[in-house]
Amino acid sequence: MIDVPNTIREKINAGALFVLNDSGGKDSQAMRICLRGIVPGEQIVVIHASLGEVEWPGALEHARSGAERDGLPFVVATAVKTFFDMVEHRFKVRPGPNSSCWPSAANRQCTSDLKRGPIERETRRLLRERGLREVVTCMGIRADESASRAKAVDLRRSERNSVAGRDWWEWLPIHRLTRSEVLRVVANAGESLHPAYAAGNQRLSCMFCIMGSRNDLRNAAIANPALYGRYVELERRTGYTMHQSRIPLPQLTGVPA
Repeated sequence: MIDVPNTIREKINAGALFVLNDSGGKDSQAMRICLRGIVPGEQIVVIHASLGEVEWPGALEHARSGAERDGLPFVVATAVKTFFDMVEHRFKVRPGPNSSCWPSAANRQCTSDLKRGPIERETRRLLRERGLREVVTCMGIRADESASRAKAVDLRRSERNSVAGRDWWEWLPIHRLTRSEVLRVVANAGESLHPAYAAGNQRLSCMFCIMGSRNDLRNAAIANPALYGRYVELERRTGYTMHQSRIPLPQLTGVPA
């Protein structure tokens, strides 16, 4: 169902390490299922960037169970700070209602500091331990999710990480798949999705994503009122809204706090 570029086939034949970034969501799950029949299992490691209390409960466990089902090594990458630590620090050094203490679409510090950074750290460690110099990091990003993701390049060499004899590539294996195709991949494999999808969620990331849909944010507020209350309190204290719509969470979700 997915196209495999010649460069990827060359990396497979060369024994490169393939690191699968698995959030526990449907796209990561479909990506793992697609790749397990293309890349030898001994060349694959599944990494989950744990977001701690702000990610959907069971996301880590769901990702781990998928890796175990395929007999793949599973690694948890953890940041040295939490999401709330990040926002609180930025508010402390840049206070005021017009501060940018929350991450934004233009400055996705949550992605860089809590996900990409820890995953890259663990990937470097794995390369050292295995004595490898070639790696392909794989992400379940799809073109039909957003206009910006549609512009993403399917395969590119990471010049920033390709240093000191290390060849580092970034691949989006399911970039061209539609949502219905992703769901079909998972169903045909006899696997189930994270329970949040059954509750009506469209995506699975942070419970309260800065770019989340109104539907998903409302589901999260109902599922975890205590965590929701912390976000609302921080919005009120900083004088700045978390969501990119600039609408306060109680108004956006319709859930009082």
